[in-house]
Amino acid sequence: MEKKSNRVLSAIESVCYKFRYLFLILYVALMVIVPFLDIKLVHAQVIILIGVYAMLGMGLNVLIGYTGLVSLGHAGFYAIGAYTCALLETKLGVNFWLALVASGVLTAFIGFLLGLPSLRLSGSYLSIVTLGFCEIVTMILKQWESVTNGNYGVRNIKQPVFFGIKLDMYNGGLIVLMLVLCLIVGVASLAIRNSNAGRAFRAIKDDELAANMMGIHVSRYKIMSFVISAFITGIAGGFYCVTRNYIEPGSFNFDVSILILSVVIIGGLGTIRGMVFGAAILQLFPQVFRFLDEWRYVVYGLLLIVMMRFRPQGLLGWQSTQPYHLSKKTKQILEADGGTSEPLEAAGKTEGGSEQ
Repeated sequence: MEKKSNRVLSAIESVCYKFRYLFLILYVALMVIVPFLDIKLVHAQVIILIGVYAMLGMGLNVLIGYTGLVSLGHAGFYAIGAYTCALLETKLGVNFWLALVASGVLTAFIGFLLGLPSLRLSGSYLSIVTLGFCEIVTMILKQWESVTNGNYGVRNIKQPVFFGIKLDMYNGGLIVLMLVLCLIVGVASLAIRNSNAGRAFRAIKDDELAANMMGIHVSRYKIMSFVISAFITGIAGGFYCVTRNYIEPGSFNFDVSILILSVVIIGGLGTIRGMVFGAAILQLFPQVFRFLDEWRYVVYGLLLIVMMRFRPQGLLGWQSTQPYHLSKKTKQILEADGGTSEPLEAAGKTEGGSEQ
């Protein structure tokens, strides 16, 4: 049964890779037609939340899925990005686009500082440190009233303007911006995964000692993974704040960290497709089963237990049987050296080898 399932998934993966450019064209077409669709406000809010949590999942995926470092405090990075963008806009009058970049940069710097303990900690010890970081951020947001307004939060957050056009929920502008950001983050995550740094991340995840003996600078790449993960999360936070007229510390508590972690685990560790699917599942589940009232959380918990028992790799995480897809330039170099690319393409199998 399992082998049959893997063959089906492998066939789906092969089709997705073969028609990847067609999917990209359809995605771009969707961004073009969104402003002409009559999307209700409540539906627009759910769609945007799916996009935000997909980006948050991609950010955490760099840390957990690629490098194997578990974080329980990503809501802290999320809060820093959101508050940075909101405060720069409301108190200093900074343009949204500059504030968004500043959110990512500042969060990445905090990620660098938090990444330093990861050089000596791992496993549950690192998880506790990141959990403490999330609580510290929440306390600072509540107590530093002169800057963050404390429990009153930040109000009247301006929505972005693009060439004189205000992007909001009603004209579909924020949905288009969300789709653009998700596309950029997704492509960047894929590029990171297939880069030298991405291969180093995965080597550290598989066996840190072996990676160190192979000449990989483990400390450098651990910190790099924290920085990249925090930057993506900060961008997601900066975008989230403009989708709301008001943010406050309670919006970034420990429950949010668990929700981001659930997106990664349910979708599939190390995959990009899984982050989008996991975010959609977790955001749509409370809406679809709202008629169950509080019992829907019981059903949600039972589904998580069943999935972790029978599908621990995630819903869209599977062992790829697809070969490495070598570029034309690489094939030409191999053939010029008197070799052939066919053995490499036939034998090269990896987890998510043709990631979509």
